Amino acid sequence: MMRIIAIANQKGGCGKTTTAVNLAVAFARKGYRVLIVDIDPQGHTTLGLGCNPEELDISIYEALTNSQIPISKVVRRTYISGVSLVPSNILLSGADIELATLFRRECVLKQQLADLGNIYDVCFIDCSPSLGILTLNALVACGEVLIPVQTHYYALEGLRQLLETINIVKERFNRKLQILGVLLTFVEGRTHLSRDVQRQLREFFGELVFSTVIHRNIRLAEAPSAGESVITYDEGSRGAIEYMQLAEEVSNGKTKNRTPQESLIDL
Repeated sequence: MMRIIAIANQKGGCGKTTTAVNLAVAFARKGYRVLIVDIDPQGHTTLGLGCNPEELDISIYEALTNSQIPISKVVRRTYISGVSLVPSNILLSGADIELATLFRRECVLKQQLADLGNIYDVCFIDCSPSLGILTLNALVACGEVLIPVQTHYYALEGLRQLLETINIVKERFNRKLQILGVLLTFVEGRTHLSRDVQRQLREFFGELVFSTVIHRNIRLAEAPSAGESVITYDEGSRGAIEYMQLAEEVSNGKTKNRTPQESLIDL
């Protein structure tokens, strides 16, 4: 049975794509058969795995908007052994309008992924920076949500809305939905602000916060421009080591025994 993990936060620039790509690579190195689904119209995950969104003949857009096209037709191999990709491009930005007319529009991705359950061990979904129909599809399709949070003051804004959305999805569409954990990203240990935000998040979320944090470092910034994960770009870098450590935490499968409702603290 394929484990499905959505990586979600409606705020951009918090490390969703970096986390999706590097977790996929890290899991593949551990011997897992990995699928990564890009449902962000910007296609950054697609780019990060060496695929040009502008050159795609078919993408996740067609699989979501045309019931005659199974998602298996969209899956492509990547340069990473063990990692397959469902790519995205700018066409996906129009999917909201087309999905709006469909019956059970929030379940389209779930139904498509059901056919791949025996082919892959784990699926990571890189969500768009919004709480629209695409992210809703990801939350309905997945069993767990990983929330990257940048350790900046404004990053705290919107977390309550995200948690409320997760709770609504759990109540109405996906009773099995759980928060896998909160990942602190772009951590700068020397600044008082970063330390203060870390402290607040750990107070608010408690055991939901992963032990591993992702520090800001130059290799993480350079890798996407080379069309690579930081693990393949420089496996000895701090970013690569931290994402391998995160993969170890995630692979242990210790989904926190707290529901989204219990996490609705006063942010």
